Formats: sequence, C-alpha cells, structure tokens
Amino acid sequence: MQDQILSDGMAMNTPIVTLTEAAAEQAKKLMGRAEDGVIGLRVGIKTAGCSGLQYQVEYATDQKPFEDRIEDKGVTILIDPAAVMFLIGSEMDWTEDKFASSFTFSNPNETARCGCGESFTVS
Repeated sequence: MQDQILSDGMAMNTPIVTLTEAAAEQAKKLMGRAEDGVIGLRVGIKTAGCSGLQYQVEYATDQKPFEDRIEDKGVTILIDPAAVMFLIGSEMDWTEDKFASSFTFSNPNETARCGCGESFTVS
C-alpha cells in the first residue's frame, strides 16, 4: 500500500480513502462524461438523514485550500478537510442493484447506520 501525501506534505500510513476497482471504473466513466475542467471527485460529509451524517460525492474542478489529494487507480479524489477524521480508513465502492446505483462507503469509523442506509453516526 502506498502512503498518501496530506495537504501539509506529511505522509499518512492509513489511507483516508481507497477505491475499489468498481468505484474507480465508474468514477472514470462519470468524469469522462462531465463538463470540461473536472479534475476529480470531491468527497465530503454533510449533516443530513436520521443518523446525522451523510457522504457527499461531487465533481471537483479545482483543489480547495487544505484539501487532501488522493490518487488511487487512476482517479483523483479530493477530501474536504472537515471530513478527514470521519473518513480515515474508508473504502469507496460502486454498487448497482435493481432499483439504485451509487457510490457506497465501507467506513471503520461508523458506529451506527440508519435503517435505510442513507446516513451514519460516528462516536
């Protein structure tokens, strides 16, 4: 496993986020169809849902101050600095079923998840 370099230039042994092959392939497809200027995906956390926190994934056209930049499987992921402590060690995946498709997260920091799976809690 390769160390990730944080915004302050320090190396981190535990990656903030890694991508599965499915997530990397889907991210590449989405970015290929996006408007010009997209440099990667931005991952963050927002307050929402019945458990309190929700993952947020959006296109990134620039790197904001203090964001950590991760390169994994040919995909650039920018991490919102406010989300780092909630995401350390997470794996981002792409899942599809009969009714929905989305990026999903396997996060060792989660202590609870709501019944519908849309939001989570950390201690």
